[in-house]
Amino acid sequence: MLKPAAFLDRDGVINVDKEYVYKKEDFEWIQDSKEAIKYLNHNGYHVIVATNQSGISREYYTEEDMFNLHLFINNELKNINAHIDDFFYSPYHPDIKNEKFQYLEDLRKPNPGMLEAASKKWKIDKINSFMVGDKHTDIECAKRFGIAGYLFKGGSLLDFVTSIDKKIIY
Repeated sequence: MLKPAAFLDRDGVINVDKEYVYKKEDFEWIQDSKEAIKYLNHNGYHVIVATNQSGISREYYTEEDMFNLHLFINNELKNINAHIDDFFYSPYHPDIKNEKFQYLEDLRKPNPGMLEAASKKWKIDKINSFMVGDKHTDIECAKRFGIAGYLFKGGSLLDFVTSIDKKIIY
């Protein structure tokens, strides 16, 4: 059975964007982001993070560091009966010549590769899905994938997400 997805950017939507966040000590939740994720869980959405992580290509941190942070995020969410269904990431950046990640170019937003990969893995109802991002590349990614994109400029993520959900007609 198809289920809508709420695609969320990570840095700037779920957590404060402090540039290259990979340690739990540096992770700071955006206002009401945990509650927004719980709201989405309880209202029938897959919650999927799609995040550009060029810090990996830049060798500021490793994929393992990022995986550990994502585990930390989900462990924190479990405390309020919430979860992120999946994390998709792109370590590629066009300005960084790291051959190891060159083949992943199509994953980097604004390309829709991460959303396409999620759609293959999860049974997603694209008509009722949306993306929340804090950059125009996030919105362009959503557009290229064929879903609505919403630009988050701060404040309560819960208020922002509930206003989007009210616009969707099932």
